[in-house]
Amino acid sequence: MKPENKVKVSVIMGVYNQWDRDALRAAVMSILDQTFQEFEFIIYDDGSAPEAAGYLRELASLDPRILLIGREENHGLAFSLNACIARSRGVYIARMDADDISMPERLAVQYRFLEKHPEYAWCGCNAELFDENGVWGSRIMPRIPSDKDYLPFSPYVHPSVMYRSSLFEKNGGYQVSPETLRCEDYEIFMRLHRAGYQGYNIQMPLFRYREDQASFLKRKFCYRVNEAKLRYRNFRAMHLLFPFGWLYVLRPVLAGLLPAAALAGIKRRQSAYGEERDGREPEITVLQTHLAEKSPL
Repeated sequence: MKPENKVKVSVIMGVYNQWDRDALRAAVMSILDQTFQEFEFIIYDDGSAPEAAGYLRELASLDPRILLIGREENHGLAFSLNACIARSRGVYIARMDADDISMPERLAVQYRFLEKHPEYAWCGCNAELFDENGVWGSRIMPRIPSDKDYLPFSPYVHPSVMYRSSLFEKNGGYQVSPETLRCEDYEIFMRLHRAGYQGYNIQMPLFRYREDQASFLKRKFCYRVNEAKLRYRNFRAMHLLFPFGWLYVLRPVLAGLLPAAALAGIKRRQSAYGEERDGREPEITVLQTHLAEKSPL
C-alpha cells in the first residue's frame, strides 16, 4: 500500500560503501540544490560498513526531505530501489546514483515534460561523462527509443530517468535476481517496453554521469554472461535475434575478454566530444537559454 500525502517527485538512491565522501556529498547536494524543490529524497543504505554509513547519516541531517532507510545486510541495487519505491509518496520517481551529478534544472525539466506528455511513461536525458579530471565526453541518447535501440545497450542513462510512479504499481519494480546484477536497468526498460510502454530522452545534458576506468573494473565476467542471457531472452521476445541481433547477445561477453584499460579507451573514443564542444565547459546559462527559447517541452 502506497503512503498517503503525495509529493510531486520522489528521488531514490541506493548506496553501498560509497567511500568517496566528496563524490557522495556532491551527488546529494546536486539534488538539494535543484531549482525544483517539491520533492522527497529517499536514500537506501544497502549494508554499508560503519564508516561509510556514517557519511550517509551526516548528509541525511542536512535536509528534512531526506529519508535514510536501509538494512545491515547487502542485497544489491534492485532490492534497494524497490525498498525506496515502496516508501515513496511521489507522483513521479526520479533515479539518482551516489557518484553522479544532476544539473540544477534536471527535475524541473523532467517534471514539466511528463506533465505535458502523458503518452510517455518515463523520460531520461543526454549526459556528460566525467571523471576526476572533469568532463571528457558525452552520451547522446535516442529521442524515442525503438526496439532496435535496445540492441547495443540500454537506450537510457539509468540514474537520469524519471518514471511515473503508477508504472511500478501496475508492473512491479526492479527484478531482484543474480542474473540482473549490474543490468537492473536494462531488464526493467526492456520489460516495460515489451509491455507497450514508451520512454523518451530529453535532448539536453541534464545529467553528469561518472565514468572512469574503475567503472569498467566493476563488471565481473559472470555479470557479463548474465547480461548475455538477459539479452537473448528479450531480443528473442522482441524478434530481434536475426539477422544480426545474436551478435549483440555476445557483445558483453566479448567485451569482458578485453583488459579494462583497453575497454575504457574504446569507450572514450566513442564518447569523446567532437568539434562542436570546442574544448569548453558547458555553462548552465546555455541550458537556461535553451529552455527559454525553442525547447519542445
